[in-house]
Amino acid sequence: MTGDLAPDTVGVMTRRACADDIHELCMSLPEVEFGTSWGDRPTYKVRGKGFLLHRAPHRTAVDPETGEMYDDLLVIVTASAEEKEALVGDERLPFFTIDHFRGYNAVLVQQSRLDEIDRAELAEVITDAWLAKAPRTLARKFLDG
Repeated sequence: MTGDLAPDTVGVMTRRACADDIHELCMSLPEVEFGTSWGDRPTYKVRGKGFLLHRAPHRTAVDPETGEMYDDLLVIVTASAEEKEALVGDERLPFFTIDHFRGYNAVLVQQSRLDEIDRAELAEVITDAWLAKAPRTLARKFLDG
């Protein structure tokens, strides 16, 4: 393996994910709008329901090594607590959670750590987030298409 290429789950070479992939992946899904929520936070929504949010720095999410508030966090919705735990529990993935998100089906990831996964993995996580918020008929149409 060389450079930015990594094998995906079926052995096909894909490149590492990066922050620039977020907008492209989100907007490639049906009926996605880029807007704001929580005042001014950039948010990707499907029919008004947010599935990926750029989180503002907050005292509830600090780097344990530096004590500084994270300034590049994404909040990505998960379909269930089990899916959240699977993402957080996989040590090879950069996803994590904080006490503030206890009981809320979403994971956090620093944009600066997206290169720890490949683009295909990021696309799957974002698609699953979209599916968790999309109306059933729209999700079914997307999956059947």
